[in-house]
Amino acid sequence: MSEESKPAPPADNLVTTSHTLPSGQSYTATTGTMVLREEVFTDGKFDGLRPKAEMFITSYTLDGAEPLSRPVTFAFNGGPGSSSVWLHLGVLGPRRVVMGDAGALLPPPYGLVDNEESLLAVSDLVFIDPVSTGFSRAAEGEKAEPYHGFTGDIESVGEMIRLWTTRNGRWMSPKFLAGESYGTVRAAGLADHLQSRYGMYLNGVLLISSVLDYITGDFNEGNDLSYALYLPTYAAIAHYHGLHGDRPLADVLREAEAFAERDYPWALARGNRLTPEERSAAVARIAALAGLSEDYVDRVDLRIEHIRFFTEVLRSRRQVVGRLDGRFIGWDPDSGREHFTADPSMNAIMGPYSAALNHYLRTELDYANDLPYEVLTSRVQPWSYKEFEGAHVTVVDKLGAAMRANPHLRVHVACGYHDGATPYYAAEHALAHLPVPAELAANVEFRYYEAGHMMYVHEPTRLRQSADLAAFVLGQQA
Repeated sequence: MSEESKPAPPADNLVTTSHTLPSGQSYTATTGTMVLREEVFTDGKFDGLRPKAEMFITSYTLDGAEPLSRPVTFAFNGGPGSSSVWLHLGVLGPRRVVMGDAGALLPPPYGLVDNEESLLAVSDLVFIDPVSTGFSRAAEGEKAEPYHGFTGDIESVGEMIRLWTTRNGRWMSPKFLAGESYGTVRAAGLADHLQSRYGMYLNGVLLISSVLDYITGDFNEGNDLSYALYLPTYAAIAHYHGLHGDRPLADVLREAEAFAERDYPWALARGNRLTPEERSAAVARIAALAGLSEDYVDRVDLRIEHIRFFTEVLRSRRQVVGRLDGRFIGWDPDSGREHFTADPSMNAIMGPYSAALNHYLRTELDYANDLPYEVLTSRVQPWSYKEFEGAHVTVVDKLGAAMRANPHLRVHVACGYHDGATPYYAAEHALAHLPVPAELAANVEFRYYEAGHMMYVHEPTRLRQSADLAAFVLGQQA
């Protein structure tokens, strides 16, 4: 191919617009793709930089702010396979979705309004879509698979953070990571990677709907831990749907946590060594807490798998509850099946966020792209965890390493009581095993909300969570 006929190398494609917060402060939005390049060597000789991927970002910077004191927060969701739309238009960004809530959903085409509680009031924001999500793609002629795995994902998102920080002169700004769901795996891994690879030390990590150790949610035979750690969430969902009468939620959770901490693991560990009386007592306690029949708990050998729970708990009403958010209910075409066919909470949020994002980027941020915006895609599957072959996936060690190297690093953990994807008690368990000295344990703070995985779809939670996140970021400047 002649030089004249070769396609031009990819270039950044960024659009900048100006806006105003409800407070009257002006800000600049920049959205589009940035090219990731890698250094190429042949026989030890440097051959230049090779385009590998084009990653989509949206950044917001407050006009006139002092960059040395102004924090910047890099945000992303999880999946794997999710774009950053949920944190972007749900709680952090300057505009937010209006969709209603469990039991009171609005009809299409939903709404988009100013977010008067946006974190932009206290921190600049950069939303990152990993490769194959949003408008992010591998570069022409390159494969996407290297980015569809634990290490490739962390390295590419880390490179994007380095590039943005360097080009915008923000190395001396207070820096934060905000991740949700698998994004908390990414955030914990990035905290260690950014320090060890680039010497970029962070001020804080915000873990929203956290899952740092996969063994806490592994329902495979031989691992009894997950059954105990999910029980308080089952109890919270049962309480929401009226299966605990008029008992306060706090009382139900205290009882569930106490049982999950001691008696439940003991009963599961005993196996067939349990006496009939001991087994009967355990069955009755589990059934009462989870809102299930004693016959069901006995038949599943005291072990309630989570999808089976979401399908079983309201079976008498011919309804299923949501995995992402157990407050949502739906229907299945077969009320006798073991596993529901769809998550009603995912069904509830996908339409509003997809419509809002596609409208917002083109009509308000002036960014045009005819590719489909991949809100949540299966194209990243199978996701590679080859680094953990023969072991379970965990980043607790990496977060601990980052904190030991940088004792000023603080961690905020946001948990939804009705989150059946990343249960709050499992998050507590994982972080209780953080390998840090006692004096650094106080660097971790927990906040709890009566909502689910995308906890901000619950309006009282969104307001309180927004204040909690802002307080955490502002606290880092002290």
